[in-house]
Amino acid sequence: MDERWQALKPDETQSTPLYLQFARKLADAINAGWWQADEALPSERTFSDELAISRVTARKALDVLLEQGLIRRRQGSGTFITPRLEQPLSRLTGFTEMLRMKGFEPSSLWLERSVGAPTHDEVIKLGLSPTAQVVRLKRQRLADGVVMAIEQTTLPLAYLPDPQAVGSSLYAHLDGLGHSVVRALQHIRAVNAGAEIAAVAGIKPGEAMLLMTRIGYTADNVAIELTDTWCRNDYYDFVAELRR
Repeated sequence: MDERWQALKPDETQSTPLYLQFARKLADAINAGWWQADEALPSERTFSDELAISRVTARKALDVLLEQGLIRRRQGSGTFITPRLEQPLSRLTGFTEMLRMKGFEPSSLWLERSVGAPTHDEVIKLGLSPTAQVVRLKRQRLADGVVMAIEQTTLPLAYLPDPQAVGSSLYAHLDGLGHSVVRALQHIRAVNAGAEIAAVAGIKPGEAMLLMTRIGYTADNVAIELTDTWCRNDYYDFVAELRR
């Protein structure tokens, strides 16, 4: 038996049910990158034949991973790895940079690029004059073609005079303009998706999402970025390393 298959085989001498053993081993293999995002898993029959387990055991193990969001089923196509991001909370990275580091292909679909007057909240958080003009950018953020998040960013027009010139990475564009974001304050909370956000995220209204609000600062400690990112709860994890 191939070493990879051997690593998945449950141990019948253990008291833990076989399907839970297999589910744990398969989850470890997925997290280790044995299969890539959106790649099809072997069928229940293949698992059954290769590991000498029943198809019922294989199906119950896959049901566990389905509940955990690690896999998803497509009617008539099979079972596929769910694209999922683990974003560290200790490092400031843009969405595009983070995805490329994780091996995903990032892309965006622009929903809005406009210039207008700031709201009261934007005036407060960005320290603006009420007469200032701001740029608003709204887009779907995708990984390997899958919508992961909806991002809405507000910046002072003085720092982004041509919003149409922004490409795949806002941070890279700001770097090129000499207005790099080097520090940020970020708050994360659970929300229920409203009708508008749900429609563009491809989920049902009321489903749970993670709302990440970021205020980004330049090296001169000037707030130039206010970003709200609605992250799909089934695709996103935030990870913090704690030390004592």
